[in-house]
This record gives sequence, C-alpha cells and structure tokens, in this order.
Amino acid sequence: MSASLSSSSVSPSAAAPGATPTQADLLDFVRRTAADAELIASLPLDPEGRTWVRLDGPAGSEAWLIGWPPGSGTGWHDHAESVGAFLTATGELKEYSLATRLPTDGWKTLELSEGVDRERRLPAGKGRSFGRDHVHVVLNESAEHHAVSVHAYYPPLPRIRRYSRTGQVLRLEQVERPEDWQ
Repeated sequence: MSASLSSSSVSPSAAAPGATPTQADLLDFVRRTAADAELIASLPLDPEGRTWVRLDGPAGSEAWLIGWPPGSGTGWHDHAESVGAFLTATGELKEYSLATRLPTDGWKTLELSEGVDRERRLPAGKGRSFGRDHVHVVLNESAEHHAVSVHAYYPPLPRIRRYSRTGQVLRLEQVERPEDWQ
C-alpha cells in the first residue's frame, strides 16, 4: 500500500535555498519530521506489509514515511548515487550494513571480505545518515509491534539495486527504477 502525503507542518529544508542538501541536512530533516507526532500517527499501518507515503523533502530531496509491520524488512539493497538518512520514529529497527564500498557496475557476484559486516540497533529517536552506494538491510525484528521511520535521499533515487546474500557471497539480483515504486 502506498499513498501521497505532504508534511506541511515540518519545515522542508534546513539547507540554504537552492543549496544541495548534505547528509547532515537530511538527518536533521528526518529527525524533525519524526518528531511530528500527528504526521507519524497519520500513516496507515498494514499488518501484512510495509506502507509508505511520500513527503516533501528538503531542497529537492526525496523523502518517505514508512510503516514496518512486525517481522518485515527490506532485503539487501543500496540507493545508488544518492546520499541519505533515516530515523526510527516509533518502535525499533535494526540495520545490517557493509563497511566497504562495492564496485558500482559491471559485476553480478562478489565475495565479501571478513569483517565488513556492521550492525546497528535503532530505537525510536535514533537514526543515521549514509553516503553513496551504501549497502544495507533494514528490519523490524519485533514479533508484536509496528515501527515507523522517516527516510530522505538526495538526489532523488535514480535506482535501487537489490541483492541476495549467502554467507560472504553477495549477488546482484535486480535493479529497480523510480517507476517501479512510485
């Protein structure tokens, strides 16, 4: 399920008018947006699948409010050339990421080095920013409670690459374009 919603009660930009938003600007935006209890409560939650609404992000960025039912997750993916930030507004999310930069194109299977895995617990009020080509999976590991998060990306997502992972082997499975999720 998806819908469109404008976050009119949240000032869309901490960046100067016309400026490219930085990772810090995006993190500030998701933090301020997640503090808007009325907006967070307005997200329709589905017990079986993630829900999302598009928001007005700062300085031309793409932003989303996402609902996570118990046990849901994204699968391994990246956001291509976009930098981003996300923050848990309610509930708790877990992020597993790779502390290495992958080649951007021209490969289907990679063997990852030992020690590249990172794990982050993100309870309500906690978030993070990330750079280009950041590979991660985000999960709501709760068996009982929904989580809600706010995400922002700049430039707006040109594509999302989806991966499968078995042990230390990462395989590129699919490339999605904006028309696939909007």
